[in-house]
Amino acid sequence: MKIYSRLLLVGLVVGLFFGSVVAQTQADDPIKALRDQIAAASMVPDRNRLQLKLAEELVKTGYKTEALKELFQILNANGFDPIGYYNLGNAFARLGESGSAITAYRRAIEQRNGNYSRAQNNLGVVLLREGRWDEAYDAFNAALRIENFHYAEASYNLGRLYAARGQSDLAVREWRRALLADPKHSAAAQALARGEDEPEIVVERASPPAIAARPAKAPAATTGARTSAALRPAKTLALDQASFDFLQRARAASERGKMQEAIENFRRVLNRQNGYFPPANLELSYALLSLKRYDEAEAQLLQVSQRDGARYPVSYFHLARLYELKGELKLAEAAFSQVVDAYVPANSQFLLDLSRVREKQGDFKGAVEAMERYVKLTEQQGPKPAWCDQRLAELRAKAQ
Repeated sequence: MKIYSRLLLVGLVVGLFFGSVVAQTQADDPIKALRDQIAAASMVPDRNRLQLKLAEELVKTGYKTEALKELFQILNANGFDPIGYYNLGNAFARLGESGSAITAYRRAIEQRNGNYSRAQNNLGVVLLREGRWDEAYDAFNAALRIENFHYAEASYNLGRLYAARGQSDLAVREWRRALLADPKHSAAAQALARGEDEPEIVVERASPPAIAARPAKAPAATTGARTSAALRPAKTLALDQASFDFLQRARAASERGKMQEAIENFRRVLNRQNGYFPPANLELSYALLSLKRYDEAEAQLLQVSQRDGARYPVSYFHLARLYELKGELKLAEAAFSQVVDAYVPANSQFLLDLSRVREKQGDFKGAVEAMERYVKLTEQQGPKPAWCDQRLAELRAKAQ
């Protein structure tokens, strides 16, 4: 009995010793420990969660390539795990892999049948960064509709998109909406402070009636004109009350995806403004583009670019996309060059577009030049996408 007790005690001590050794080994090598846990995981969400944690650990220790391999394994596995794919999108976005982030967010959204506001918002952020503004607009609006237009971060980001498109009054509106949803949203407050001095669309005020027998005064009509000008900033755009109401109806319909209704109301505004009111022409073109009514959209964009291109350079961008779609590559290149020059600071996506249309024309040296500028600008803003070096190498080989 004593011998048995002693053997039991020895076994216990040995077990505790080896257990402590294993625990220490795992503490010393968390990557190995995570790999062991991944191998043992039977449920897709558990495995994805552990692989995401492993990728994070690999990035911390300087193994970005290995981390990306883990992330791509999750992406290629295609199991049901909407939260996991949302977090996967976040991981790809942090590493500058925008294309893969977009794929992951869209899979998360699809697996929740579209009802995933955070994934829609983050998808919009990546699309905005990539210059894919129409898609970003759809994503932000989807996020807001899901949350009944009470989602501060999505409103803030939609405001950023509006600002990039030159729609400063809509940007201000969204930043105010963000602060109503979250009064502590500091980024929205800062953006609003910067944006409130930007041009806005207001209702034209009627001139005051003429008052007879006022010596030493300017004529009533002149006084009224001066008063009206003094009531609003120099860059303010004014509409009569009926036109303003039609504009608001058009915008509300556009936000809710009712594009035909939006188009009809934008046209009512323009009919009352002799065919030209740049914000309405631009926003009408966006609605027409969404319905693939390209010739009508082009007519609206041409008006804005020819009359107010310096103030609304986004018109060049949408024209360039239309020209490329129609195979008019020289016109597309010229328009992309105009939008690249117009935006300060530059939008890196415009350079990628410029490189692409130059390559299509066989101008490989020009494509390399635009791509090199894209890489340089991207590196200033964050991590360079992994595909950039391969893309540059391919263009340089064609240019030789």
